[in-house]
Amino acid sequence: MVLERKIYKKLLEWKNDSQGKKALMIEGARRIGKSTICEEFGKNEYETYILIDFAKKDKEIETYFKSHLNDLDTFFMLLQTHFGVRLTERKSLIIFDEVQMFPQARAAIKYLVADGRFDYLETGSLISIRENVKNIVIPSEERHINMYPLDFEEFAVALGEQLLVEYIKRCFEKKEPLERSMHNQAMILFQQYMLVGGMPMPVVSFIENKKDFTEADKEKRDILRLYREDIMKIDARYRSKVLAIFDQIPGFLSQHEKRVVFKQLQDGSYADQYEETFFWLSDSMISNECFLCNDPNVGLSLNETRGYVKCYMGDTGLLLSHAFDENELLEDEVYKQILNGKLQINEGMLYENVIAQMLVANGHKLYFYNHYNEEKHRNDIEIDFIISNNSKLKYKMFPIEVKSGKRYSTVSLNNFMKKYKERIGAGYIIHPRNFMIREDIICIPPYMTIML
Repeated sequence: MVLERKIYKKLLEWKNDSQGKKALMIEGARRIGKSTICEEFGKNEYETYILIDFAKKDKEIETYFKSHLNDLDTFFMLLQTHFGVRLTERKSLIIFDEVQMFPQARAAIKYLVADGRFDYLETGSLISIRENVKNIVIPSEERHINMYPLDFEEFAVALGEQLLVEYIKRCFEKKEPLERSMHNQAMILFQQYMLVGGMPMPVVSFIENKKDFTEADKEKRDILRLYREDIMKIDARYRSKVLAIFDQIPGFLSQHEKRVVFKQLQDGSYADQYEETFFWLSDSMISNECFLCNDPNVGLSLNETRGYVKCYMGDTGLLLSHAFDENELLEDEVYKQILNGKLQINEGMLYENVIAQMLVANGHKLYFYNHYNEEKHRNDIEIDFIISNNSKLKYKMFPIEVKSGKRYSTVSLNNFMKKYKERIGAGYIIHPRNFMIREDIICIPPYMTIML
């Protein structure tokens, strides 16, 4: 089953715009579908293509890069003979898959692009981790693009719900609620997305097995095992810390504030000791970081506080499987409770994680806001996410609160909007109910997050 991915359009734009002047590097987590989309693109958009999988450690291929880059005629002749594929100038594509496994190939991009005969796609995981770029010059002839799990819209299309997505978009643009039965249908679809997630293999398994959550869960646990194996291969200096954070993500997200509390990991530990840890997890795209920003102004990143961080899983379906073992999912009827909107334990964790995932897929960096009241000895304003329009001249920020239940207070959001009213574009509540506007707050159902 071939899944329709939005990144395909970006690949077409690169092909039409670059005209062989730059290679395109697709970065993403393991099992995100990078190789699949590249092969699909090669089949559809070129006369021929070659995919070189550097994870296979083919010594013969590696020899070509080491010995024949000074004679590209011979280099391409050897590639064509090895793969049994005829390359046609300006009509063929060469794909370097998992290129971080053989850095010399990435360094060769400079010369291959300058040669101008063919187009080049690269795929990689953990590309900028220091171990993978030692002793090579990073080519300037390389353009980068991130690939994420399927977003809600891609998931809906995979399940044949394209018309429902179009209706959701129209209602958001018109600022009106969906018809009640359609809202219920969209919420069921969203709940399925929250349970399955957006990793391609679990999605395909879910569809091909007639919406069997258990079969999708098996695929997700295979991916989690791969992540753990990757962690065990990294530098021993920070391996145990990465593993500690990875294992504790569900625990931290199940707490009220949802941020990482370093003292819970180890007595006496503090944020600076985990800098490499978060670099690894975010760079591998296993997690999505969300930093505290207590003076939200032009350029949220200028005012971020890295000592206070929330660490969301890059895919909410993986978070669910990470948080519960197989028996818990079935015995506690977790699937049934979520589909019926009745899960009490960890419901906020899943809701907030999936909204973070959807915002990141839309290109947003994640920030949150807390205001501590000295008199009350507690936070009196808590904002889950702040996103911005990234305008340098007409900067506006958009605070977002995520509510997993139908009853909630808007006191925090009201106070935040009052405090920073000159900087606010709009305030959002994301809740399970239909679209509505309450005073100055736009309340949207979670499936409309694709429009933010």
